[in-house]
Amino acid sequence: MVLPGNALPFKVGCCMMLVEEGMMLTLKTPAETAVVLAQQAKALRLLKGWTRATMAQRAGVTVSSLKRFEQTGKASVELVLKIAHALGRLDEFDKLLQPPLAQSLAELEQRAAKSAPKRGRI
Repeated sequence: MVLPGNALPFKVGCCMMLVEEGMMLTLKTPAETAVVLAQQAKALRLLKGWTRATMAQRAGVTVSSLKRFEQTGKASVELVLKIAHALGRLDEFDKLLQPPLAQSLAELEQRAAKSAPKRGRI
């Protein structure tokens, strides 16, 4: 594994962490992230006092799909979005996969001047 700059790795539970100049980066796997997301969704469901059947009905998914998601983290993106919508948290997904913030006014102007690429180059 190649570490960026002066990063120092250490393990916390199941996840590898990197600390570099006051910044902490988590190196969780997609499967670990899915399990955490499922645990958070279940905790929100229980805070509302909903059974799985209630949650499934409100989200428009089957109880078995909801159970599988809560227990394993395995689900389609559509199912996760439906669950988030039922929990009133769908807007949080708008923050995902945003381009990095411009580091200077020149970079911001450069981005505005050129159109977004339609496909990758590599």
